[in-house]
Amino acid sequence: MKDTVLTEMPLNELNDLLLSEKERLVKLKMSHAVSPLENPLSIKYARKKIARVMTELSKRKNTAK
Repeated sequence: MKDTVLTEMPLNELNDLLLSEKERLVKLKMSHAVSPLENPLSIKYARKKIARVMTELSKRKNTAK
């Protein structure tokens, strides 16, 4: 997901996206613990996506002050 897409998203959608990505990461970790994933790098990509969303949320919080 591009940064421009994240900057254009409303705040409530960003929060929903963050929750869904965190749930997805937990599911990926659990399924990887049970049996190896076909692409274990998907865990890395999920963590990075969460970090991007959190960065955008903190940018908005800091500019609102």
